[in-house]
Amino acid sequence: MKQIALVMLVSLGTGALAQNVFVHEGNRQVVPVGGNAWMSGGADVLDEHGLSKWTHPESVCRIYYRASQAGTLNVSLLLTTQAVSTIRVSSGSTSVNVTTNPKAVEFPAFQLAVQSQGYVTVDIQGVSKSGEAFGSLSGIAVSGTAVSEESSFVRNNEGNYFYWGRRGPSVHLRYDISEAKDIEWFYSEITVPVNNDVIGSYYMADGFGEGYFGMQVNSESERRVLFSVWSPFKTDDPKSIPESERIIMLKKGDQVTTGEFGNEGSGGQSYLRYMWKPGLTYGFLLRAQPQQNGSTIFTAWFAPESGQWMLIASFQRLKTSTYLKSLYSFLENFIPETGHIARTAYYGNQWVRPASGDWQELPVAKFTGDATARKNYRKDFAGGTVDKTFFLKNCGFFSDFTALDQSFTRPRLGKPPIIDLAKLP
Repeated sequence: MKQIALVMLVSLGTGALAQNVFVHEGNRQVVPVGGNAWMSGGADVLDEHGLSKWTHPESVCRIYYRASQAGTLNVSLLLTTQAVSTIRVSSGSTSVNVTTNPKAVEFPAFQLAVQSQGYVTVDIQGVSKSGEAFGSLSGIAVSGTAVSEESSFVRNNEGNYFYWGRRGPSVHLRYDISEAKDIEWFYSEITVPVNNDVIGSYYMADGFGEGYFGMQVNSESERRVLFSVWSPFKTDDPKSIPESERIIMLKKGDQVTTGEFGNEGSGGQSYLRYMWKPGLTYGFLLRAQPQQNGSTIFTAWFAPESGQWMLIASFQRLKTSTYLKSLYSFLENFIPETGHIARTAYYGNQWVRPASGDWQELPVAKFTGDATARKNYRKDFAGGTVDKTFFLKNCGFFSDFTALDQSFTRPRLGKPPIIDLAKLP
């Protein structure tokens, strides 16, 4: 196995430096800051190149790396600088000061003993500098017996994965509707536990082949109930949709905003600004009505704390004649800056009702993930059942993940929703 030897100058805290030989093993991997780190404590910010304008000693750059197995983990800094700087590098109880200089681009830090597979954090903080900046930090390099091709981190920015990787993995519950035909109605509930209402979260309740419906945390002061329907015209630019394939807004509820959306497909969007609360359960009701002209009307209602159904919006999708299909729920984070914070939601009481017939319960769901999860870039995702509901969890770099593509069954509740469908607004 090829080895790379580097000189390590480590501050002993007394002004003296200890010179040692640091050896990187042949399985050395580069962990880019741009897709695997978050900042705290100061005004410095990351970009796709890493930490390039690094001037504040209060700033801490935390890098996440998932070791594939127990063993040793050698860690070095990848950094360029115009002057001499002292950098503190820490992981758990291990902390050293590393002195950098303009003559090198890689600086050894330490060797860790990793006790089991799972996430390791490396904190990097400037201590002192003789120039204007501590340097430009592009990442860390790791090697050792804890490292393998199964180790998880965002490896490069191909496909804009520094952005997608920092958003974190999205996870889904895909409901088994094999016994249901001509589904006109879909009902489900979501409960977000206290302290899990993280900014950037979308807790999606009623997903279907042509759109999705759920609730979000958009900022400290704003939350939304969001309902969107994709256009049959495939594009990320809503302005390019021809008139014959645009989503038509037929009606909307009080204080509901409607418009168009793009970037992840395009179509019609509606949302109600509503400060829903963690710890409470909210109901979501969706209807599909195929029309004789080959279109379909999709309508969404939301049940707040009062239990009184509120109309969100009704959209007509042209060139589409369908009942509800491909029913699912998901949990995603849409703000990269909060991709290091864990969030969980409970998804329960799923029912469908055909165009003619009674409510049917959906107690079985398949747990799946998006490309970020499947590329092995992030492993902080989980799903399954808890008590009488399904649950989804993502982000936060927790170490125990749930394998994708397995099915889970929650207990049957046996009590269909009591809704006077004829009196819905």
